[in-house]
Amino acid sequence: MLMQTLNTQAINTQIGGKIASSLPVSDQFGAIARHVGLVATEFTYRKDEEIYGEDEPAEYVYQVVSGAVRTYKLLSDGRRQIGAFHLSGDVFGLESGASHRLAAEAIIDTNARLVKRASLERAAGTDVQVARKLWALTAGELRHAEDHMLLLGRKTAMERVATFLLEMDRRLAVAGMMALPMCRRDIGDYLGLTLETVSRALSQLHAQGILGFSGARQIVLRKRQHLRDMDA
Repeated sequence: MLMQTLNTQAINTQIGGKIASSLPVSDQFGAIARHVGLVATEFTYRKDEEIYGEDEPAEYVYQVVSGAVRTYKLLSDGRRQIGAFHLSGDVFGLESGASHRLAAEAIIDTNARLVKRASLERAAGTDVQVARKLWALTAGELRHAEDHMLLLGRKTAMERVATFLLEMDRRLAVAGMMALPMCRRDIGDYLGLTLETVSRALSQLHAQGILGFSGARQIVLRKRQHLRDMDA
């Protein structure tokens, strides 16, 4: 079994003006950590701060501890296509190649854990259970990418908004209410819609009694089945 750790000197290295602190790897990384003894390095990113850029070397794999992250690509005409929203506990930055295909930014103030990609790859090369768990994480990202491609290619604007609300309800809802970390422009760039179209769809759903607002980004779904019927 490979035992890979980050030493104290490496953990206290200053990166981007922030001092890292060490934490045992947990959550989705926990099962891997039990096999290989990995230690993660934690960083804090401010709202809208870049975590890594498109085409930068993919040296680390990341996990959201708190906050939220968007991964996106800027198109040649300046438009932005958001590929995914990563919330607390989510792992991101897994790449098949040597560089990041998308850029990543903190949507709000965010804490993230970093694990060296080379350490994970070495562990996967010597332990089949680690390889399977990494494959499961990668397969989950692939399923999301396929679902997102279907959403962008085949669904109407209202169907896209309904799909998004159901996804966020599943991932964020607490006591029947979800507090969205992302703004409506982010939602539009994720769904391939304009800000105006997203706002119009939400207003229509509110007028129909399907959802309610409690503050700018707090939403209560009152008729989930109506949204599921749109999403079918």
